[in-house]
Amino acid sequence: MGPHPDLFDAPDEPDGPDEPRVVRARGELDLTTVPAFAQELKEARHGTGRLFLVVDLLDVTFMDGSVLDPLCTAWEECRERLGWLRVVHSRPGPLLVFRAAGLVERFPRYASVRDACEGVLADRALERRAT
Repeated sequence: MGPHPDLFDAPDEPDGPDEPRVVRARGELDLTTVPAFAQELKEARHGTGRLFLVVDLLDVTFMDGSVLDPLCTAWEECRERLGWLRVVHSRPGPLLVFRAAGLVERFPRYASVRDACEGVLADRALERRAT
């Protein structure tokens, strides 16, 4: 899995053909760790048919723009396979990276893996929990 095997959890295997796969990252995502991250994303996209992928960045402490290429590649493949890719994050780093690249609409924030699977954006999840 690369030089930093402790940075990623193996992708969750879906229960059915339309169940989302989950890739979880932790620690720092930068030039030294992105190759392993890209490999995890690639492995999560194996197979054929519709593809639903959740990328969980809740435990990422630092992220730079080097993650954008593998994320965009995975997003494009999910779309081509009539699915989606959704990103879970809560720290300001991912939002700053997505904003700087003009990708906030492509990668809106989800507060949890469950919310991402259900398509509930972070702001709506907060509103829903407050009522």
